[in-house]
Amino acid sequence: MNLLEKLKMQKKEPGEEKPPKVEVPVYWLESSDSVTRRYEFEPDGYLSVKLVNDSRPVYHRVVESFLNKFFPTGYPYSVNEGYLRYTQFRALQHLSSAALSVLSTQSLLFAAGLRPTPAQATAVSWILKDGMQHMGKLICSNLGARMDSEPKRWRILADVLYDLGTGLEVLSPLCPHLFLEVAGLGNFAKGMAVVAARATRLPIYSSFAKEGNLSDLFAKGEAISTLFNVVGIGVGIQLASTLCSSMQGKLVFGSLLSVVHVYSVVEEMRAAPVNTLNPQRTAMIVADFIKTGKVSGPADLRYREDLLFPGRLIEDAGNVKVGRALRKVVKPSKLEEWKEIFPEEKFVLSHGNKWTDMLLEHNAIGEDALRGWLVAAYAASMEKSFHEPSVSVLQDAYDKMNSMFTPFLSELQAKGWHTDRFLDGTGSRFAF
Repeated sequence: MNLLEKLKMQKKEPGEEKPPKVEVPVYWLESSDSVTRRYEFEPDGYLSVKLVNDSRPVYHRVVESFLNKFFPTGYPYSVNEGYLRYTQFRALQHLSSAALSVLSTQSLLFAAGLRPTPAQATAVSWILKDGMQHMGKLICSNLGARMDSEPKRWRILADVLYDLGTGLEVLSPLCPHLFLEVAGLGNFAKGMAVVAARATRLPIYSSFAKEGNLSDLFAKGEAISTLFNVVGIGVGIQLASTLCSSMQGKLVFGSLLSVVHVYSVVEEMRAAPVNTLNPQRTAMIVADFIKTGKVSGPADLRYREDLLFPGRLIEDAGNVKVGRALRKVVKPSKLEEWKEIFPEEKFVLSHGNKWTDMLLEHNAIGEDALRGWLVAAYAASMEKSFHEPSVSVLQDAYDKMNSMFTPFLSELQAKGWHTDRFLDGTGSRFAF
């Protein structure tokens, strides 16, 4: 057979199908910290990751497994500053709260004439709490706006109410003839506390969300809560069976658990960098900007917020008070005069002896509140050389605010502040 015939034999016949092309999988191996992983592109385009070798000590593997289960994906780069401290105290808070709940429920049943085991007290505690949540929802239903404005304060108040209710339950055996009154009042307080705690949960979680991962943050936060609630119930059962089998033991360890509980929630709230504008945070931002020329971020202000008395006046920010009724602050003639001078603004300033009232229109947002606050602060600093405020000083302050506001607002937004809304609680607003 010559060469030409061989070539003809190798030619494909007409209509003959080509053999299927074999695709070689695209994969590679990466090694880091004694861990080798295989990365491979699937036919559908997705990237799969498989663990090939892990020679790390068992301790490191357990820690990584815990972080993957109870912390958001990409931690610590996917959350804002302070999340670890918040989570640590959240775990301690739930542990102490669950243990205290077991002790209080056992005391309730003792007061009712029963002698339950700690495990029975644990089961009954959920029934008692669930029954009072409906009443708490009704009482707290009109406080939502205040909780949006001051979620940290209301979260602390919720836990104080919870401990107050729990304390009444623990003391109920001392007055068994008033069992229904004491138990009802205690569970009523706890029902309100549960509603307030749940209502403020989302604003706190939102402050840590960094990459649109709010659902992941919420899921992992609830996992932490569930885990340490279970641990706390175990601790409570052990205490109820041993050290707290007597009333004296319950009073001592109940008080200690309550102190730990409240302290933990205070530290949680201090660690949360809430990035929405309310009167207190706005005043602190303006005061820092007036004094230093710099804009503070949410993480810079979190440990400086007054969580118990958020309505305090800040002199460097113009001693501004927001939310008073229009009829109590401005006369109609003064209001017309103001709107003639500043027709485009959605705020009104009224200077008083001790503070400056700022009134906002119904559709005013955070930027409008910031503009009004800056005008009040600049006017206050200018008036130190005058005996009383004048229209010229107010005009000069307004002009200065306009010249500084654009870069000020840009830096605020770059720091992570939400300037599209202003949460002034139940403060009064006006509309023409």
